[in-house]
Order: sequence, then C-alpha cells, then structure tokens
Amino acid sequence: MPHALSQIRELFIWPHAGCNHRCVSCDIWQDKSRRELAAEDIERWAKEWEDLGVKEVILTGGEPLMHRDLAAVAKPLRERGIPLVLLSTGILLKKHAQQVVDNYEVVLVSLDGPPAIHDEVRRVPRAYDHLVRGLEAVRALKPEIRVAARCTVHRYNYRHLAETVRTAQELGVYRFSFIPADVTSEAFNRAGGWDADRQEDLVIAPEALPGLDAELDRMFEECADAFTSGMIQESPDYIRAYVRQYYAAFHREAEYPPVSCNLPWGSAVIEVDGTVRPCFFQKEYGNLHEAGSLEALLNSPAAVRWREELDVATDETCRRCVCFNTLDLPAGTGPR
Repeated sequence: MPHALSQIRELFIWPHAGCNHRCVSCDIWQDKSRRELAAEDIERWAKEWEDLGVKEVILTGGEPLMHRDLAAVAKPLRERGIPLVLLSTGILLKKHAQQVVDNYEVVLVSLDGPPAIHDEVRRVPRAYDHLVRGLEAVRALKPEIRVAARCTVHRYNYRHLAETVRTAQELGVYRFSFIPADVTSEAFNRAGGWDADRQEDLVIAPEALPGLDAELDRMFEECADAFTSGMIQESPDYIRAYVRQYYAAFHREAEYPPVSCNLPWGSAVIEVDGTVRPCFFQKEYGNLHEAGSLEALLNSPAAVRWREELDVATDETCRRCVCFNTLDLPAGTGPR
C-alpha cells in the first residue's frame, strides 16, 4: 500500500480558535468561541506522534498564545524531543516571552509591509510596535532564537514589497518569504468560501499587474543583498512566478504555477475541535476525538484511497493553492 503512511514528518496544531488581529486576508478573528485543544489531549496523543516519527510540530492559528495554558500543550512534545515552531501575530510575545524561549526553536511572524501598511492590513493599532516589542523581549531572554517572517502579497501591500524586505531586515529575521493570498478556499474560518466581492477586494486586479511587475523589479534590484545573504531563499524568477503569475491566473490571463506538493504524504493539520486534514485546504480525514488515533485517520481506507487518486497537478484545490511547500520524504513516498 504505497499510499499508506508509516511515518509523518510535520504536524500543524491549531490550539486556540481565535485571533487578536483582524487581518484583511483571514476570518479566524471572527471566531469568538474561545475553543481550545486540551493539554490533556495532547498528552494522550503525543506518544503516538513520536512513534509516527514526527520531526516538527508547528503551533498555528489564529494566535496560539491566546490558549490559557499553551506551555502545557508544548510540554509533552518537548519531553519527547520534538522541535516546536510558534506562529504568532506578535502582540502576546512580550507577555509570554519566557514560555516562548523555553519551548520553541523558531518563532514565525507575519509581516505585511512597512509599519503603517502592516498596521493597516492587520487592522490593529500599533500592531507593528507590538511585534517589535515582543521580539525584543524574547531576544532579551534568548538572543540566539531564530525568527522567521512571511508576507502575504495582495492589493493592500503589493506597492511596498521593497520596503517590506527592508523592514524584515530591521527585525533581524533569518528567513523571509512571500506568498499570494488565498481567496478561493474555505480555510481560515471561511465556511462556504468568500463571495466574488470579498475576493476582488483582496486580489491584485489585472490593470494593477504592471505595477506589481515594477515593484518586483525594484525589490530585486534594491534588495539584492537579501537574496545573496540567503534571507530570501527563493529566486527572483520563482517569486515572480508564484506571486505575479498566480494573480494573472486568477484573472484567467495565465495558467496557475505548476504544483509539486507532497504534504498529504508527510504532514497533517489538527484543528481546534480535533478535525484532521492533510493540509489547510483539503477536506478533512475525520476527527481525532472520534477516531482515537492519528494513524487511524491517516490510514483509513478512504484516506489511503484519496491519496492514491490525488493528482496535485490537476486537482482544483491544489492548482489554486498558495502554499507551494514540499517535504523531504523517503523515496517512493508522495504523489503519483
């Protein structure tokens, strides 16, 4: 059964339902339920995850630090030597700086532009200042902690990409990346998906694509040091293809960038209610509370059959995906 999984490389855990930002590209902040994954559940499941060979757990959201006891969620994973990554908006980093440095190898933050643009996109006053103060507090306790950042490119910030790179450099991140905005899936608390008006509000319009080209050219020229230093690992051609071409394809002026994703064969997402998905965008395998084990969901007959039949090059969800990630998996593991 080549599509049955004997191991899994990375696991995304969504520990808290809400968020303390109100980003233009996401609706997670609209969930006011305060639902959480219980630390006791993580304790019960962690041994199986270790046995499945999980190499990294990413605490995602929303804002994981809104969890009432995130340190207790991290504890059984840390005890098993599983490296942890924290995704954070930045607002609570200062308040929880000690638990951040005690539990996480990497802090990954969103950076949506230079300070004023970042605040506009996040729709939170002084969001950038909170991010700076939070990172300062964390680094005061652990100067060597690695901080990465990513920027979702869309209508609100595409004119400021060069300044965004310079801002990332000022923040001292070791890794920075760009992705286009997802507007077509039900991910990020968008049950039923966005209507055409919401999509058009965020995407870069056809008549604005020449402006995006000009800004990309300016960024590649003025921020060449960010590429040569390795802070931005993707090449200019790659970024142009996976940002500019993505929006051209949305407007049916080009084909979507080719996809070579293998995440369903080496990754999984556990949502706050126990729902398990192969990634953020595909349909769920089932619920961990009901199934009792992650392996039972990953290797149910329906899940194995779905992976066997999945063609990421033609699947509509995969074709429109903004993720572009691939994992280093054993030979023979992955899409057909």
